[in-house]
Amino acid sequence: MQLSEQEIVRREKLGKLRAMGIDPYPAALYPVDTTSKKIKADFKEGKQVVIAGRLMAINIQGKASFAQLQDSDGRIQLYFNRDEICPGEDKTMYNDVFKKLLDLGDFVGIKGELFTTQVGEKTVLVKNFELLSKSLKPLPIPKQKDGKVYDAFTDPETRYRQRYADLAVNPQVKEVFVKRTKLFNAMRSFFNEREYFEVETPILQPIPGGAAARPFMTHHNSLDIPLYMRIANELYLKRLIVGGFDGVYEFSKNFRNEGMDRTHNPEFTAMEIYVAYKDYNWMMDFTEELLESCAVSVNGTTTSQFGEHTIEWKAPYPRVTMRQSIIDFTGFDIDGKSEEELYAFAKAEKIDVDATMGKGKLIDEIFGEKCEGNYIQPTFITDYPKEMSPLCKQHRDNPELTERFELMVCGKEIANAYSELNDPIDQRERFEAQLKLADRGDDEAMFIDQDFLRALEYGMPPTSGLGIGMDRLIMYLTNNPSIQEVLFFPQMKPENTVSVELNDEEQLVFDLLKKEEKMDLNVLKEQAGLSNKKWDKSIKGLTGKTVAKVEKTEEGLFVKIL
Repeated sequence: MQLSEQEIVRREKLGKLRAMGIDPYPAALYPVDTTSKKIKADFKEGKQVVIAGRLMAINIQGKASFAQLQDSDGRIQLYFNRDEICPGEDKTMYNDVFKKLLDLGDFVGIKGELFTTQVGEKTVLVKNFELLSKSLKPLPIPKQKDGKVYDAFTDPETRYRQRYADLAVNPQVKEVFVKRTKLFNAMRSFFNEREYFEVETPILQPIPGGAAARPFMTHHNSLDIPLYMRIANELYLKRLIVGGFDGVYEFSKNFRNEGMDRTHNPEFTAMEIYVAYKDYNWMMDFTEELLESCAVSVNGTTTSQFGEHTIEWKAPYPRVTMRQSIIDFTGFDIDGKSEEELYAFAKAEKIDVDATMGKGKLIDEIFGEKCEGNYIQPTFITDYPKEMSPLCKQHRDNPELTERFELMVCGKEIANAYSELNDPIDQRERFEAQLKLADRGDDEAMFIDQDFLRALEYGMPPTSGLGIGMDRLIMYLTNNPSIQEVLFFPQMKPENTVSVELNDEEQLVFDLLKKEEKMDLNVLKEQAGLSNKKWDKSIKGLTGKTVAKVEKTEEGLFVKIL
């Protein structure tokens, strides 16, 4: 393992601490009795406190020094005075341990008393400190000078891979996840107040049911059977309605073996709720009330900012049928159209469709391409064609449609709901139609779940269900355009690692290159911003260390990671 100069120095300090009899990773409880936030909220001169956290800034000034300590609630200033810490002849704890052997990022415990500095800063006068954990790798702490921030830790790929460092040095990131938890708590409270029951259903399933999606597969060695990671929990929750629960909900981790982009991650969190004796009209009212309540709980207001848009979550929301939406934005009426007519229209509109798609998928592609992006404010799209909704009850007024809605916000779907299909014969026919699509090559077509059909044959009361994509919802409530920003640990490509020591210029070029793996040499040079001499040395260094190579192609010179 190649270590940087700073990492070598920190390991040398670790050895010196141990030689002094100081355990840099003590096991004993540290008696913390307050936080930085509580200190500021209930500040009292002379009050004795015990606090712990990371050292995020140190300003040594001879016999007295200032520092910033960061805990889970924020930061507080510390004042280290040599004679307060070391009242006797031995000044080792201040002169050697504090001044020479502590580093930014170290966890320390502080016992002291509160006072206010001459400039009005609430501060802890340190009476005693203890090293709780030595940091061997320097944090990427941004620097400030003349009101400007330098070396900010902003590279998205590095931040997502090293979320622990991101949370430590970018306080605004933690606030996103605080709001995420507020959202879950608000939704859970909303359901619990109405006496709906929170449940858990299997993640490993013999049949990947409840949605049209490509699953992840695994194998159970003891049973010697294939299993699928959950793509949805719908069919299990409806089994519980069959069993006698009037209302059940679950926050579920789902897994879909599909593409990744700014709004999709292969592992995501959904909330699904099913309520007996209700229909999709009731569920629209319920959804409006739910989301308005959640917006207030998370942000203290019914509005949230998302990019250039101010979203108004206050009910009621407009309701537009899918047929009318497609007419509004294309002039094409899907009512009564055959599969061939839908396919021809999609092709004429240059929509990406293929021969494996049935009527449902064709209509979905037309709507997604031509209509979906136009809905910025929360809008219910209702009454989907039957082919698009194999688990949904046939519309009471039109047998070609289903009683379904999706909620669109900022051009994306965040909620999906039905009057649930509870006719077991109709449900079997819908599953069989899905099998025909699978035979045509549709790898997202649903499986037949024989046990679910058996459950329906025992009888399921009229029921309405709702699913909400929690990750996408919190994106809209926290003004984050990328799903990776609202997941602690989003899925990433394997990290390119280098087992050789690079100098600063070589590291700069390598960091640019690893985002693309292969780049036009001139583009890479321009982005690096190095002088010609430094650029030449950097490229020669990377190729000489077999980290990268330059390839000559018909299009020009390219640099590629090895």
